[in-house]
Amino acid sequence: MNPPTPFIPDSAPFSPEQRAWLNGFFAGIYSRNGNGTPTLATATSAALIPLTILFGSQTGTSEAISKKTAKAAAKRGFAATVADMATFDASKLPATKNLLIVTSTYGDGEPPDNAKALHAALTSGKVPSLTDLRFSVCALGDTHYAHFCKCGREFDALLEKCGAIRASARVDCDLDYEAAFGNWLEAALGALSATSSSVSATTTTSPEAATEETGYSKKNPFPAPVLAYRALNVTGSAKEVNHFEFSLDGSNLAYETGDALGVYPQNCLDLVGDVIRALGCTGEESVTTAMGELPLRTALTVHYDLGRPSQALIDLLAPSSTGTASAAGTTPSAPAIRDVLDLLLEAATKPALAVFVATLKKIQPRLYSISSSPKAHPGQVHLTVGAVRYEANGRNRKGVCSMFLAERALTVGKAGVFIHSNSNFRLPTDGNQPVVMVGPGTGIAPFRAFLEERRATGAKGKNWLFFGDQRSSTDFLYRDELLAMQQDGHLTRLDLAWSRDQTEKIYVQQRMIEKAGELFAWLEAGASFYVCGDASRMAKDVDAALHKVVELVRSCTPAQAIDYVQGLKNTKRYQRDVY
Repeated sequence: MNPPTPFIPDSAPFSPEQRAWLNGFFAGIYSRNGNGTPTLATATSAALIPLTILFGSQTGTSEAISKKTAKAAAKRGFAATVADMATFDASKLPATKNLLIVTSTYGDGEPPDNAKALHAALTSGKVPSLTDLRFSVCALGDTHYAHFCKCGREFDALLEKCGAIRASARVDCDLDYEAAFGNWLEAALGALSATSSSVSATTTTSPEAATEETGYSKKNPFPAPVLAYRALNVTGSAKEVNHFEFSLDGSNLAYETGDALGVYPQNCLDLVGDVIRALGCTGEESVTTAMGELPLRTALTVHYDLGRPSQALIDLLAPSSTGTASAAGTTPSAPAIRDVLDLLLEAATKPALAVFVATLKKIQPRLYSISSSPKAHPGQVHLTVGAVRYEANGRNRKGVCSMFLAERALTVGKAGVFIHSNSNFRLPTDGNQPVVMVGPGTGIAPFRAFLEERRATGAKGKNWLFFGDQRSSTDFLYRDELLAMQQDGHLTRLDLAWSRDQTEKIYVQQRMIEKAGELFAWLEAGASFYVCGDASRMAKDVDAALHKVVELVRSCTPAQAIDYVQGLKNTKRYQRDVY
């Protein structure tokens, strides 16, 4: 008897290895009848390796990476399911065979909001033994923060403590995560494939293919023209907050309220000049970058991060610096070392230029909450940005992106931008649903957009905003717009808190407690509750105030208040955009 005709003929445009795998794959899901004709087998998924991918995401990056992971896994013979950690029941872990976790860290090393319940379940020690579970963790973080990738590290340790088997090592990704993520993806899928009893793929998927993007994106930012720039504070303010407007015409970029705009900054020219002098260079020297050969001055201005030094640069200069060597991963003379220039100034000898440049990290984009509705401002995107200036160790310092926008964006004329989707921060789909927004300082940004969007869509639900800052006379951001919305009834309630207008400092969380009865009534009527701003202080205080409101009005225990607030989170009625 002649062998059956292969599913993929030799003439197909595949390599021999690819044809072999495809024929094996289709053989696992199709059977042949007496005439040799392929028919769909009854157990279609028998050949696929089950895989659960859980994401912990505050701003959407981990969610996007998880979806890319699932696409790559499908090409490797996995039946992948992507799930928000908030929707995953920890009791299902013992029955889970293969697990990939992708999670970020925010604030003071905390899990993202949607990861807290699962993190707490694993921490409690009440999860049954997970000896049948194989896992790997991809942790996302930012080395500028002290608790780099803490949440991912904790998930990795907690799963192991519960008896789960680590299929491949955890990878900690910095802001420039693509290469590290690609390496983790290949290692994790390879390890899970190798130890699976199911039929699996033998081909590989390149990390680049798994993360390929088209159009304007983080990898290919749109050069957005700067349309307008104005100060939002009045003369006499201790702060400097600015409003920026960019054109998106011709970009095909689209955003929703709640999304963020990624902005690629350029370094301060004074700082660049100081670094060049510290190197003993002129700035005209040619250096090799990912963008090709560039003059040193240009490379340091637009391509390299001159902020916190990389560990490679610390290791290069620590032996000749006056600080402590970094064998244990510590920065010399910390906290004196805040940027690359600090390290160069401490070094006893100048590094070779090529070696120095090779240790620098690429400059990374900054994410800002979008403060406009695309329906109210077609073809435009607006930002509300606080300028960062401070003095440390005898030097004046500037926030890289905030000061690029404030001092140079208009001169340069354009800024490289991209849209960062944040599906975890969205208005309710029902326009009749009331919303409560808490956004002091620059936290007002997304709520300006929310209010514009609700007006543009004709939403009938009530709107309540808690806003505050230092002084009413100088720091009432978007004063005229908000007061006009209040006057015409679109902004149903506006509660303000000024911390410097009286002896006792007053903050938004105190206003929440003062209005506890009405605030709880709004929640009971179905209101969604939103917070935007500083994660380490304000957001924690607001969260504590929300729990206190529930305790006071319901006359319940703290545990019961926790359950109530958790219910808001589970139904997406408590959402935070915090940083």
